[in-house]
Amino acid sequence: MFKGLGSLINTLTLTVLLASAKDTPPNVILIYADDLGMGLLSKYGQPYLTTPHIDSLAERGMTMNRYYGSTYCAPARHALLTGMHDGYSGAGSHSRGGFITTLDRQEKNPQQWQQKYDLHITERQQAVPIPESEVFLAQVAQNAGLTTAQFGKLDVGFLTWHERVSRLGWEHYVGYYDHTRAHGFYPSYLWKNGNKLPLEGNHRWDAGKANENASEPVGSLGQTYSQDVLLDELVDFIDQNKERPFFLYHSTQLPHGPAAINDLHPEVANNDALTFSEKKYASMVKMLDDHVGIILAELKRHHLEENTLIFFTSDNGHESYYINKQGQSAKKLNTTSKGKKWRTSDGGDTFNGSAGMVGLKRDLFEGGIHSPMFVVWPGRIAPNSTTEHLATHYDFMATLADVLGQPLPKGKDSLSYLPALLGKPHQEQHNWIYISGFKNQGFTLITREGWKLIHSPKIGTHLYSLQDNFLEQSNVADQHPDLVQQLLSIGQNQFNKERGDLNVSLD
Repeated sequence: MFKGLGSLINTLTLTVLLASAKDTPPNVILIYADDLGMGLLSKYGQPYLTTPHIDSLAERGMTMNRYYGSTYCAPARHALLTGMHDGYSGAGSHSRGGFITTLDRQEKNPQQWQQKYDLHITERQQAVPIPESEVFLAQVAQNAGLTTAQFGKLDVGFLTWHERVSRLGWEHYVGYYDHTRAHGFYPSYLWKNGNKLPLEGNHRWDAGKANENASEPVGSLGQTYSQDVLLDELVDFIDQNKERPFFLYHSTQLPHGPAAINDLHPEVANNDALTFSEKKYASMVKMLDDHVGIILAELKRHHLEENTLIFFTSDNGHESYYINKQGQSAKKLNTTSKGKKWRTSDGGDTFNGSAGMVGLKRDLFEGGIHSPMFVVWPGRIAPNSTTEHLATHYDFMATLADVLGQPLPKGKDSLSYLPALLGKPHQEQHNWIYISGFKNQGFTLITREGWKLIHSPKIGTHLYSLQDNFLEQSNVADQHPDLVQQLLSIGQNQFNKERGDLNVSLD
């Protein structure tokens, strides 16, 4: 999968050419799946379901073969929205989730609920203020004249509110403020531009969160499925803004578990090879693919395809939210190598969501952090193309700025991969990318040459040559002591790093 990369060059000339090519900037859509392992896509060999609409993005555009997320949700969103790697202090978790569900559980009257909520938010604003000098992803789009909108999980980690969502640059939004509440797909309300949006037939304080074993019958947790509402709002936004450029960020819940859905998808409903739990999960993946198809159809309906740049990725690697025929959850199974244990999607994961890679969500191995990334821009990005350029979530800000002819805000780790998307021979390269371990437990450093260092209290120090050993089957740390020390020094200097004069604790 890994190949050699090109030399360094500034992309200013390219940016000027792109800016002059169009009188108006393109629309930009980022579809950000939740816990979608590469192996769940039929493009990567998934045998139990098909994902034709997501696969079509790869067919119509470019696949980034060396693209990385983070180990789990909060640091992934931090990296994406700040343009900075997730090693900075506070990047993994800015607040506790569950505050809103606690209020809903207490069944206070509306006035009491609001008083408690307002007090908590005031305290949070005072505890973690955002300095005026900080610039976030959506603000880059705003500065270029694009209308900005977000649909889905609105937090960065793990609680947010209207003033903070607006501060991050979102002019229009619908979704969940509380990350914990977003584990349920049947909330009694979502938030829309600062106000509660009631959802008919949903009454549970936990937003209809399913059991981990996914035993509930389909449609038993509520009447209105959150993703249907988010899709309707998203389509309406496109319809209302078809005459002006926009940046749309769809931070969907799908297919994050516990598995819950209104109906089993016809493609998997009668597959006897799958358990009921697995059918529900597969239906969530199918729904995500169907929703991508609806978004593409909406762009076509409004003749927006040619001037819309689409990105599709996932926050982190695969996680299993289903029970196999042996009554096991794959995320609780371990594999052992040389006395060290780490999770794998083999031996119990029916879907092989990590596509054979070692690790799941929360792991520093490839299965935990390697994310799919497909990019479509008709007439500019070649169909069925690939790149081996090393990139990660925090590069999205610089890429967006490059596309829109905007300067990259100061102090960012972000590097534009637009030249690679356009097939240009000269692409500036990272010397390395940095990804923190779960709850700041260690880190991984991946170099442009293909070396990967993992340093973690959980498993010790590992070194892999991804060029020769992409499946991380052979730890060669003992054979390269000088390189290990060099990479350890770099990584340890990034761990729990301070931002300097800019406070990046978003929530």
